[in-house]
Amino acid sequence: MSGKRLSAEEIARYRDEGLIIPDYRVPEALLGQMRDEVDRLIANHPNVAPEQLSGPHNPWGQSAELLGTEAFLGFCGFPDFLDMVEDLIGPDIILWGSQLFAKPGGTGKAVPWHQDGQYWPITPLRTVTLRIAIDGSSAENGCLRYIPGSHRDRALADHAVQLRDDYAIKQEIVDLDDSAARDVVLAPGQISLHDVYLIHGSNPNASGKRRADYAIRYMPADALYDRRPDHPATRYAAKVSPTMNYAKRPLWLLRGQDRAGNDFQIGKGA
Repeated sequence: MSGKRLSAEEIARYRDEGLIIPDYRVPEALLGQMRDEVDRLIANHPNVAPEQLSGPHNPWGQSAELLGTEAFLGFCGFPDFLDMVEDLIGPDIILWGSQLFAKPGGTGKAVPWHQDGQYWPITPLRTVTLRIAIDGSSAENGCLRYIPGSHRDRALADHAVQLRDDYAIKQEIVDLDDSAARDVVLAPGQISLHDVYLIHGSNPNASGKRRADYAIRYMPADALYDRRPDHPATRYAAKVSPTMNYAKRPLWLLRGQDRAGNDFQIGKGA
C-alpha cells in the first residue's frame, strides 16, 4: 500500500455530510496519463455524448456503445484510491463501474438532482464513488453539487423520469429544497468521495472550458451485486436506460476477499 489514508476528521465528515474532498492530489504524471486517455476515449466515441461515457474501465465493452481500455482499468486500481476507499467501506473492495462525465464548454448538459442507488442492483446498497477532476471543476463549468446530510436516512427518494435533451440522465428528484446545496470545486488532480444515498447533481456548463471528471464506483465485497433480471434496479434501468446491461456487467475484486458470493466471470472476455 502507498500509506495514503483519510484522517479521522475526513472520515467523520463523510459519515455526517455524505461527501468529502480529501487533502490529496493525484500525482502529476498519473494525471497526465489520465488526461491523455480521456481525450482518446472522447475522440474514439464521437457518437456518444461525452457526459454519458459509461464503463471506460471495461475493455470488452459495456454500455452506451462504448469500448473501454486497460488503461482506465489500471487507474481504478491505483493504490492511493483503494487506501482511501478502504477507510470508508472496509478492506474487501470490488470495482463494479465507472463513468466519464466530460461536459464540453458551452454545451455540457445538466445532471438533475438524483441519488445514484435508484438504479444500482447492489444488496445491501453500499457503495462509494470516487471522482477525479481531470480538468478542474468550478461553478462556472458545471461542477458537482450536493445536499449535505441528504444520505443519512439511508432511503431512496421518489424519482421522476425526465426525457429531456438538456439532461445527461433521465431521472430527477422534483420539488426538492436545494437551498443548502454546496458546490464541489476541485482543482485538476483533486478528488471527492461520496455516498450512494447522497442527493447530488450539476448545472450545465455555460463556460468555454471543458469539465471532465472520472467517477469510479467501488462496493464492499460483503455486498452482493445482484444479477437477477427481476431486481427492481435492473428493471428500472431496462426501462429508462436500456443500454445499461447490469446483469452482464463484469466485476473485479481489487482488494481483500469476496464474502457475498459475487460472480467475477460474467461479462469478461471477447
